[in-house]
Amino acid sequence: MADIDIRRIMETLPHRYPMLLLDRITELEPLKRAAGFKNVTINEPFFQGHFPNNPVMPGIFIIEAMAQLGGTVILEPKAATTSVPYLAGLDKVRFRRPVLPGDRLMMNVHTQWLRKTYGSLHAESHVDGQLVCTAELMFSVVSDTSLFQLDATILDM
Repeated sequence: MADIDIRRIMETLPHRYPMLLLDRITELEPLKRAAGFKNVTINEPFFQGHFPNNPVMPGIFIIEAMAQLGGTVILEPKAATTSVPYLAGLDKVRFRRPVLPGDRLMMNVHTQWLRKTYGSLHAESHVDGQLVCTAELMFSVVSDTSLFQLDATILDM
């Protein structure tokens, strides 16, 4: 399956503005790999303070965009998902060049390993064919009902 637009992405991921950092999925092999992109514009809220006269996309937002693409790999097979993928760890993160307004952040992720509710993805991003970032992303998938039980447990303390 390919060419998944923002509406379909929003059916899969719980993220919304200003934290939805994925505009389109161009390739998807559920539970295996995906490719997609984020169009970076000067209108992104983080550019107001990072940095006012030299706008640069913060590295953590690059990581988050790759993690969201990874979330679609993990959750896509579930038609009406009640699960949320959480970024649980990062390894081997490397930034190679800045991402600026007007750039198209092209991203690829592929599964390294999966268990029932956790796993690892290898992710990389490029702008104009130049490597921007590589990382290994660990994640945990939590059901919405588990979140409510967790909140109740915290309130009982």
